[in-house]
Amino acid sequence: MTEPFLLREEEFYCLEGWMNKFPGLIAGFTTKNGGVSKGDYASLNIGFHVGDNTEDVIANRQNLAKKLSFPLTDWVCAEQTHETKVEKVFPSDCGKGSKDYLTSLKATDGLFTTEKQILLTLCYADCVPLYYIAPKYGMVGIAHAGWRGTVSGIAASMIESWNQAGIKSTDIHVAIGPAICGECYVVDNKIVKFVQKLVEDYDEKPYNLISDGQYKLNLKQVNTEILVKAGVPREQIEISTLCTSCENDTFFSHRRDQGKTGRLMSFIGWKEE
Repeated sequence: MTEPFLLREEEFYCLEGWMNKFPGLIAGFTTKNGGVSKGDYASLNIGFHVGDNTEDVIANRQNLAKKLSFPLTDWVCAEQTHETKVEKVFPSDCGKGSKDYLTSLKATDGLFTTEKQILLTLCYADCVPLYYIAPKYGMVGIAHAGWRGTVSGIAASMIESWNQAGIKSTDIHVAIGPAICGECYVVDNKIVKFVQKLVEDYDEKPYNLISDGQYKLNLKQVNTEILVKAGVPREQIEISTLCTSCENDTFFSHRRDQGKTGRLMSFIGWKEE
């Protein structure tokens, strides 16, 4: 498997293949390096909601905005609640949540748009970032899939929204970004029972029993199967091998850092021609 996310700057990886193939597209995932935050948040924290100094977070976002040539006034951010609500974004939404948490789009874990000069953004610290594109229609989107969002089917919620807009599943390409890997993510029976309902017909299970009531769970694999079931061709799904927990020098990890950590950011948008 070829890694679809390549380090472009100290601060971020880019979805290199998509950006080369689709002129004007900006898509990627941040690292924890190259920012100004101190202490527990290790430099490039992007999240307002983790107790970091607000001015530092804004400075980090402004630095990233400059690197991406995408000003904060064009960012759209969400209050993520680990559910399945996805929202279509319009120019009137630009700037929401970019300089504070309160103005973010409420209770939303997926964003999509066909508009130019809008940067869709979501925050992570182990959960799975999902990137969507339907090139024929100019539609792009991102979603945040923790275990709750995953088992509730947010990956398919985005596909269904696009289907309702007249976009066939077979016209959609998806990339699964850096997230905690199946070796690092250990869960209990409660979570695995939800997963079992989703994958009971699959030959290859995305979890392995390692001790009584403890399993290693591959959330990237679960989301892949949900997308395939929603009609996205498997060959149109690219999966990152990067693990937020394994790679301590590169990423924040809620699990590895025992909850005291910063937030990474997925982003996607079309630049104005």
